[in-house]
Amino acid sequence: TARGSTMAAGRVYDIVVFGASGFTGQFVVEEVARAAAATAAGEGQLCSGRLRWAVAGRSREKLRAVLDRAAERLGKAAPGEEVGVLLCDVGDAGSLAAMAKQTRVVLNCVGPYRFFGEPVVEACVENGASCIDISGEPQFLEGMYLKYNERAAEKGVYVVGSCGFDSIPADMGVLYTRDKLKGTLTAVESFLSVKSGPEGLGVHDGTWKSAVYGLADEASLKKLRKQIGYAPVPVVGAKLKKRGFMFYSPEFKEYCLTFMGSDGSVVKRTQRYLHTELQQTPVQYGAYVTIGGLGSVIKLMFLGMLFFLLVKFNFGRKLLTKYPEFFSAGHFSKKGPTQKQMDGTSFTMTFFGEGYSEGQDPQNAKPNVKICTEVKGPEPGYVATPIAMVQAALSLLEDSASLPK
Repeated sequence: TARGSTMAAGRVYDIVVFGASGFTGQFVVEEVARAAAATAAGEGQLCSGRLRWAVAGRSREKLRAVLDRAAERLGKAAPGEEVGVLLCDVGDAGSLAAMAKQTRVVLNCVGPYRFFGEPVVEACVENGASCIDISGEPQFLEGMYLKYNERAAEKGVYVVGSCGFDSIPADMGVLYTRDKLKGTLTAVESFLSVKSGPEGLGVHDGTWKSAVYGLADEASLKKLRKQIGYAPVPVVGAKLKKRGFMFYSPEFKEYCLTFMGSDGSVVKRTQRYLHTELQQTPVQYGAYVTIGGLGSVIKLMFLGMLFFLLVKFNFGRKLLTKYPEFFSAGHFSKKGPTQKQMDGTSFTMTFFGEGYSEGQDPQNAKPNVKICTEVKGPEPGYVATPIAMVQAALSLLEDSASLPK
């Protein structure tokens, strides 16, 4: 059929937002409504000329309320009556299958994914829908790859994890830097800086929970990677020096930390794929975050030590998840950031790359070219993430011919 794969024929929706009434879900709904309005205005490439979409979750009232809130905030781009409302519970496999059968892509906003992610992946793969999530949990991402990769390929669907901040800026940032370098890029370090306004920084406690359980269970990730049996990727060019956990950066005049998120594993998986499948030169990668002056360092070290101590014990994890504000000096909360906090927050991700000019052999010389790329964006968690997630969905829908088979 003209609308992408034959699977797509007879599906009522292009996109379903699952977990639409959750904290992140509500912002994803707004973003899909914006995209639908743009498509209707003729800006997209969807053959039907309009984006057909629905919201899904456990409570019809909450889902209606989210659509009303989006309508209020968006004005002209407001979602109309045509948006579907599906009742669906992550604990009810039948309801997930029914959702997956009706759509081409599911945007899964229900985390922590280590607890709630797999039933959605399974329902999508078995019922021929693609699935996109915004997980920053390497264990979930790689576990799903191990379990469902072959079945998804048989069914001709895509399961794409980490389509939010900070994995998309990191992964795409490295590729963009590579494409801009005249020659061969062999190593990149990225530095994330998040700036907040007078209202400070806020993050919803869903992200906090994912971090608590992720760090508690690091050993399982090592086991999982052994099971997948990744072949080592060759080091091309000068070996990237491993930095200490905390160090001072003369470029930023700030202290920096090794970044604890999933970027390293996401970027490395992409580089491994490009090397093994497409014979491209793999890029070495290190991810860091700037934290500020000495005062910030002391505060963070204190909180960090407390966190690492508590995360190893069951009662400690209970305390951490029950009182996120206390243990994060107010940054993480059950109500999430206010609109004012979000409006005042932005991020910059700076990539320092090195490599070899055209004609230079990376195997026997020092790197002789450097490159610096900056990726800038709005508030990371609830503005940049929904944009990245929805654009990923549109790419899946509109550019299926360009995707790896």
